[in-house]
Amino acid sequence: MFNIKDVIKTAKKRQKTIVFPEVSFSDRTVEAVKFLQKKKIVKVLLVGDASALSLRDKSFENFDIVNPVTFPDRAKLVKTLYEKRKEKGMTLEQADELEKDPYYFATLLVECGYADGMVAGAEATTATTIRPALQIVKAKTKKEPVSSFILVYGKNKFLDGKALMLSDCGVVENPDSDTLCAIAQQSVKSAKMFGIEPRVSFLSYSSKGSAKSEQVDKVRTAFEKFKKKEKDVIADGELQFDASMVKAVADHKAANSPVAGDANVLIFPDLQAGNICYKVMQYVGGLTAVGPILQGLKKPINDLSRGCSVQDIVVVAAITALQAE
Repeated sequence: MFNIKDVIKTAKKRQKTIVFPEVSFSDRTVEAVKFLQKKKIVKVLLVGDASALSLRDKSFENFDIVNPVTFPDRAKLVKTLYEKRKEKGMTLEQADELEKDPYYFATLLVECGYADGMVAGAEATTATTIRPALQIVKAKTKKEPVSSFILVYGKNKFLDGKALMLSDCGVVENPDSDTLCAIAQQSVKSAKMFGIEPRVSFLSYSSKGSAKSEQVDKVRTAFEKFKKKEKDVIADGELQFDASMVKAVADHKAANSPVAGDANVLIFPDLQAGNICYKVMQYVGGLTAVGPILQGLKKPINDLSRGCSVQDIVVVAAITALQAE
């Protein structure tokens, strides 16, 4: 049984510093950081003008607030940005100007060790949040992609207290078989971070050869590569969604599968399929969907859906604290 309260309790013990760049223009972020601070779930660091924020809400007088223009080590951040991007043609003057952007500034705070992680995206597209992370923090290795997962949990007809990991629903648009394999490996590590014992299904519109196409071959090949690298992880593919999740269907479509009917880590063939599915689960299925949570970065930078709730921001902050460990 998955309980999000356990994630929050673990984050509270670790007391990581999480920076929020959107508090000056996001009412939901304001409510979330006030809750996080009050409950001491994470150490909250805000980006903005302290005087303006205090006028907006007196409680902000008790928050740590940093301003991109007046930050004491601003020159260090500008130099870091310049060094990261000079090969792409960025000048020192351009770095000096870009450092003032709240998303770049917050990402630089993480990269330079002033914060353990960042949460943003309530008021911006995924690209706005992720671009600075890809340019500054970057992937753990050149061979490893930066991908994402959605954490889905709640109760309905098919998901009674169980959590699901859906990957990739936010970053990699059309992964090849090698990238799908890497995304699955990253998702297994993320699942274990929550105490979820991974049961991986590589999803397709085909179950065990019921259809033939290049797209099906891509998924099947990704599964075969994954099993060679992760021999101890329970996995199967290619499988349709219903065969992966519903025991009665699995008995007909993939009776000998070790995963069918009980998968909890779902690897989608492309971004379009994954993104559509998680929003259907959220809005039609009545489940909680949190993320996209980024995987494969050297340090945790996490995105929010622009449709996120205050509670979603709180949960993503707690997850970010777990990743920072």
